[in-house]
Amino acid sequence: MPCRLCGGAAASFHRDRKRSYSRCGTCAYVFADENCLPTPEQARARYDLHRNDPADPGYRAFLSRLTVPLLKRLKKGAAGLDFGCGPGPAVSALLGEAGHAVADYDPIYRPDQRLLEGRYDFVTFTETAEHFVRPLEDWEKMFSLLKPGGLLAVMTQLLDGVDFGSWHYKADITHAGFYSKATSGWLARRFRARCEFLPDSVFFFEAQSDAGPG
Repeated sequence: MPCRLCGGAAASFHRDRKRSYSRCGTCAYVFADENCLPTPEQARARYDLHRNDPADPGYRAFLSRLTVPLLKRLKKGAAGLDFGCGPGPAVSALLGEAGHAVADYDPIYRPDQRLLEGRYDFVTFTETAEHFVRPLEDWEKMFSLLKPGGLLAVMTQLLDGVDFGSWHYKADITHAGFYSKATSGWLARRFRARCEFLPDSVFFFEAQSDAGPG
């Protein structure tokens, strides 16, 4: 079947009691087969169970894995967008405390389409990329939101070095696709960006030119 990210040829990769997965031979993207994906209603019910409180010290510490290195790279007064902020936006609070203006967007909880018409110094999405059902379309949108030289700051667990069969990350039915360093490299080439891998499942893309496919 064709890869949902790059359109290349994908082959069966893994099957368990709940879902089957394919892996692309071109970009190494691993994705749950389409007939295994939840309906929008099932996905919303799962998201409603999340309890991400911006005031919770543990949650703030979790997000700091992305926000701390991002703050070191941002110029004073940089303006950004947190994509997929969920019902309790926290990244914008952490970055706002450091003096940056961050708008919150979520396709379910804060679906203000006007925010997707702007251009930003940075875009963050934490624990969001794995939910992309139409990943190429979604990544194109992410890069199109950047000003030249802007940063995409991503947090999602990578496949590298994990035993997929026992990997807890795939058990969430709303996790539609999974990335490796090879997949991120493909994205960097596709969108003319520089990719930097950081610890703790965080990586940054820096747009090298006006955002768009290469």
